[in-house]
Amino acid sequence: MRECISVHVGQAGVQIGNACWELFCLEHGIQADGTFGAQASKIHDDDSFTTFFSETGNGKHVPRAVMVDLEPTVVDEVRAGTYRHLFHPEQLITGKEDAANNYARGHYTVGKESIDLVLDRIRKLTDACSGLQGFLIFHSFGGGTGSGFTSLLMERLSLDYGKKSKLEFAIYPAPQVSTAVVEPYNSILTTHTTLEHSDCAFMVDNEAIYDICRRNLDIERPTYTNLNRLISQIVSSITASLRFDGALNVDLTEFQTNLVPYPRIHFPLVTYAPIISAEKAYHEQLSVAEITSSCFEPNSQMVKCDPRHGKYMACCMLYRGDVVPKDVNVAIAAIKTKRTIQFVDWCPTGFKVGINYQPPRWSPEETWPGAAGVCMLSNTTAIAEAWARLDHKFDLMCSRTGTGRRGWKKASFPRPGRTWLPWRRIMRKWGLIHLKKRMKGRNFKYRCSSCLCLFIPATPPSTLTQPGS
Repeated sequence: MRECISVHVGQAGVQIGNACWELFCLEHGIQADGTFGAQASKIHDDDSFTTFFSETGNGKHVPRAVMVDLEPTVVDEVRAGTYRHLFHPEQLITGKEDAANNYARGHYTVGKESIDLVLDRIRKLTDACSGLQGFLIFHSFGGGTGSGFTSLLMERLSLDYGKKSKLEFAIYPAPQVSTAVVEPYNSILTTHTTLEHSDCAFMVDNEAIYDICRRNLDIERPTYTNLNRLISQIVSSITASLRFDGALNVDLTEFQTNLVPYPRIHFPLVTYAPIISAEKAYHEQLSVAEITSSCFEPNSQMVKCDPRHGKYMACCMLYRGDVVPKDVNVAIAAIKTKRTIQFVDWCPTGFKVGINYQPPRWSPEETWPGAAGVCMLSNTTAIAEAWARLDHKFDLMCSRTGTGRRGWKKASFPRPGRTWLPWRRIMRKWGLIHLKKRMKGRNFKYRCSSCLCLFIPATPPSTLTQPGS
């Protein structure tokens, strides 16, 4: 058995968790009280559910999940919601005082009071696993709990479970839509702290998913439930090969191996197709080639950036449903012929493929599921656009206001120069890649000399010195 433990931190993480566990129950035929339905018990004679659920002696299935928030309001909705009998009460952890959108409160003061209890609950879950694959951590970059407490938790997880994969599903601050003024501060601080502890971070921003819901699903005013159900499809596709049979299975550790050429460059773009309403679906062909091509369109990306402005370093295509390897090979061969889709010189092939026979499932009122679906995870230099925007906002706030500096006056909080200046320097150099390349031509040999940071080398990774060697 290959198990995954989900950790949902803060309001964003818990609300994404609601959508994810709703989908997992739907896929495995588990009812809201944790038992199999009459028909599902006849169909599901395998143990595919053990990746996300543990079975008790009385036949009840309990999620391998911990939900944490420093204030009780959001988790109380789970305790009183439809799936209140599904979760173990001890795995719903709340505090009494909120982090108030403050990284320092989530990491150093309020968060430290809850960290030992959370780690104890996680330890009990890991002890019940026979083949733990890793941790899936859901949080936001901009919130106080999502940024501060998550970075503290990941530091402790690296100490206790250093060899296990740790995949982040993070809500990245949107370019125009913001729920807090201090999002740039929290995002830079948590990214700098967790950079060495996260194996792979899949980012999505609310504005990009809003646009996808309006354009593809014809939802005039999308709610957080609509957004979170789209994110849950990404999580389901990534873990489908651990749970269901397929022609080509992809393990959690393979994401790091194939998508991350350097330890710090672990922020892939995420895309899912088809996302289409039931009214439109009956007028579309939705072949394997068509859904594969739609994944490379700029409007389909779940972070606001244009992949045509960068180059791909690696690309992972996770297919589900009625898909055969021959159709996949033809679709990828057609993608390689397009001039707008370019790969770096030292990784010309760059495609990792996973094929799973389990078709995608959607909530009945959400959208048309389709016979086949694909989730694309692509590591591209175009993500520098998103980091450059965030860095610019951070610079503006630091130069014009003293909002973030109040926390830095305390001795327990690191000085700004030690915390965000190194990451700012990294982002500036990463964002200037294409400018330098245009100036120096195709023979691009720029390399960071001050530290081993994010850059796109002109030579293959095997010939460069790795960090720590």
